[in-house]
Amino acid sequence: QLQLVESGGGLVQAGDSLRLSCAASGRGFSRYTMGWFRQALGKEREFVARISWNKQSATYGESVKGRFTISRDNVNQAIDLQMNSLKPDDTAVYYCAAGGWATTESDYDYWGQGTQVTVSS
Repeated sequence: QLQLVESGGGLVQAGDSLRLSCAASGRGFSRYTMGWFRQALGKEREFVARISWNKQSATYGESVKGRFTISRDNVNQAIDLQMNSLKPDDTAVYYCAAGGWATTESDYDYWGQGTQVTVSS
């Protein structure tokens, strides 16, 4: 069982950077793929990024590729999402999740409560 808590969201301007963090507590963190998803108002939840348990692999959604970077610290049970060159379209609630090596939300077993990111133009 894992508990996930996101932090770092806020209001920024287009072109700014923001770093989200997700702290995990419980057992088994280092065995899970960790991912970030986001959900904009009125839209479905969207895959943003994932990183494998051993940090060897990371993939990104097309809309954030080249701008966002996911990282993890298995010792401290945490992951980050560095977001650069933010756009108004990045405005959403961002969720941290733990699960299998997948990009679909149904393959993730544990979720945080989300943190709001708002990018003004």
